[in-house]
Formats: sequence, C-alpha cells, structure tokens
Amino acid sequence: MEILNHFSLKNYNTFGIEAKARQFVAVHSIAELKTILEQYSSEKKFVLGGGSNMLLTQDVDALVIHIDLKGKKIIKEDDDFVWIESQAGENWHEFVLWNIEQNFGGLENMSLIPGNVGTTPVQNIGAYGAEIKDTFISCDAINIETQETKVFHNEECNFGYRESIFKHDVKDQYIITSVVFKLTKRNHKINTSYGDILAELEKNNSEASGLNPTLKDVSNAVITIRQSKLPDPKELGNSGSFFKNPIVLKSDFEKIHQKFPEMKFYNVSETEVKVPAGWLIEQAGFKGKRFGDAGIHKNQALVIVNYGNATGQEILAVSRDIQKTVFETFGIHIEAEVNII
Repeated sequence: MEILNHFSLKNYNTFGIEAKARQFVAVHSIAELKTILEQYSSEKKFVLGGGSNMLLTQDVDALVIHIDLKGKKIIKEDDDFVWIESQAGENWHEFVLWNIEQNFGGLENMSLIPGNVGTTPVQNIGAYGAEIKDTFISCDAINIETQETKVFHNEECNFGYRESIFKHDVKDQYIITSVVFKLTKRNHKINTSYGDILAELEKNNSEASGLNPTLKDVSNAVITIRQSKLPDPKELGNSGSFFKNPIVLKSDFEKIHQKFPEMKFYNVSETEVKVPAGWLIEQAGFKGKRFGDAGIHKNQALVIVNYGNATGQEILAVSRDIQKTVFETFGIHIEAEVNII
C-alpha cells in the first residue's frame, strides 16, 4: 500500500480527463482501508470507485482513496432465491454476467452499465425498467471518522430515482465496502417491456425470445441496444447518461404538452410525469454537435463525450449550455446525473 503524490487520474475516470490527485492510494482490503482512514484522519479525502459517474473539472486537492476490494460469494440460498455478497471494487458489468452464468436473475436489465458494485446503491442505478433497489438487501459501509462498520438495509437507504441516503443524509460520511443482493434461482421475473428490448429479441429471432426469453437473451438484447447508442468509454471518453430524466408536475406538464404535443412522457405517479431528457436535448438541436473536443454523441443525446483532450471545464460548459437551452425552449430544468468535481 503506497501513497503516491501528484498522481494522474486520467485512467481512473471514464471521461479520460487529465487531472491530478494531491495524493493517491489504492486499498485492497478492509484492514488497509481502516489503516489509511486512521493514519490520515486529519486529511481531506476523496473516495474513488470505478470513476464512471463523475466529471473532474479540476485537480483533486485531497487524498484520493481508490476502493479496489475484490471478491463475491453466496452467503445464503433457498429453493427460490440466492443472496450474493459482492465487494465494492468488483466491476458491475462483470458481476452481472457472472450472476447470469449461474442463472441468478434480477440484474440482467442493468447489463453494461459502467462502474463498480460499491457505487451502485449511491445512485440507485437503473436501466430498462430495473433499479438497484429492486434486488438490494443491504450494504456494509465504514464510517470515515470512526472506522466502524455499519449495515444499511434497503428501507434505510431512501432509494429514489437516481437518489439514496448516500447522496444526502450521510454524504461523505461512509465508504461502501460490500453489497448484498437477493436474486432469483427460478421463476425469474423477465422484464422485456421497457425500451427496445422486445424488438431486439424478435430481431434476433431466438425461439425462446418471443415467448420465454432467458436471462442471457435479455442481457444480450440490452448489451446490443446500449452498444448501438452509447460509446465505449475506452474508445471515446464519457460517463454514460450525463443528465437525469426530469420529473415534472402533471399540472405544469399539461401546459407544456399543449405547446409541444409530440413531447414524450411516462406517468410516474398520479401527480407527476417523467420526460426523456434525451428527447429534450435532441429537439433543442444538440445531438451530434461538437464544441472543440467536447460534444454530444451522435447516437444518444444524453451522452456528452470527450473526443480527445477536452478539459472538465469545457465539458461542464457544454452541459450548462444544454441545460440553459432546454429550459429556455421547454421550461423544463434537466439536472446532471454525473457528479461534478
């Protein structure tokens, strides 16, 4: 365990932004993590997972602690369900595929989401009709101040749309070290109703796809759809969806919808609707636009990309331009899903 000074974070964030950490350390065990927290108790700290949900707009004047805890295991099972514990540093997509290989269901719709397991509860990540909260049982987290471990159960996490207790009430107080999921062993709840999954299954024409697709069928469909819309961060720097889909009061939306009757929406409650941010951004004219080395992806308006040497400040400026134009055009504010550092 080595403390490195003035360490480049270019390979530790999926935007590929060049920024330096004042100090950097990778921890590979709970013991190492506790030692660092204790020995550097007075230092400002920045916890780094997979680096997939952040935009670095400046150097990080702190001790960056990279959580590189590995391992996964079955901790409990019965005839119908299995409880899997994964360490925080496991790659999320690889973890999803591992479960599919064991025929454990519940995560397949979230295939190919970038990042590590430990950060999934923070954002309550989700895709194609599934969210972490649907299968999340609990997570272990270490208190940064006291180094004591606390277990956060599902009901304590205040999960919402890309929201959790870790973004608000206990923000910057805990480091998640492992997560437990409850997955199905049989009678899987296959969800093909969202987005283009069903169409992709039918296109593949696997006999099982139309009536009884497998977990692998659904995962493959999701992977194909995501790859057609979202660039690989290894080839083109990005953090996936940059913006959240805005949730609007129905009373406000009705007035907006009269002006823009073609606007897509989804009911989320009796009083609220969700509007696709990608649709708003595309209609505002940003899809495929480029501003120097920062731009909006040609296939998915939700994705801001780094074409090579864009700075975090340049990408941030593009995102703010998008927000301003969308608000001026539609009267709807879109909020960044990515953490701005």
